[in-house]
Amino acid sequence: MAAGRALSTAVVEIVALHVSPVHAFEGRPGDGPRPDPEPVSRDHVVVRAGLGLVGDRYFNQAAHRLAAVTLFAVESLENVAAGLGLDAAVSPLAVRRNIVLRGFDVDGLARHDIISLDSGAGPVRFKAWRPANPCAWMDAVLAPGAFRALRGRGGMRCVPLDDGLLRLGPATLVS
Repeated sequence: MAAGRALSTAVVEIVALHVSPVHAFEGRPGDGPRPDPEPVSRDHVVVRAGLGLVGDRYFNQAAHRLAAVTLFAVESLENVAAGLGLDAAVSPLAVRRNIVLRGFDVDGLARHDIISLDSGAGPVRFKAWRPANPCAWMDAVLAPGAFRALRGRGGMRCVPLDDGLLRLGPATLVS
């Protein structure tokens, strides 16, 4: 699936799924994020090819078609939290990425790489489009220094290539 490289299959875990109809990080970080009108954590998400995740603020938005879904490696968040000396486990939902995985180096994806995720309802392919750079809000919602620490580890914005369903829990990833 990744151009010029051999296919690799791995068992990963989908540790968090995030769908929000509104953007929580508007205004000044010192004022705090906008409250979500409904819970953003999901046990499953519906993916639509070329459109994104049903119910998400970037679904079917022309400006975000090629970057409607963000993939993120929870290990990046854990490394940043440890590096910042945070005592409590940080929720993977805090970074506002749609699909949070354990067991795959999301930041190692190159533009146009294609991965497939199957959590039991059939494979769903995603094409990597561009890095999901962190914003200054990370210092407000995680801890001071998180914005800088997450540079190069913010995940990847992708376009979904298939319709499908993803669920929390174990999944097969083909890259």
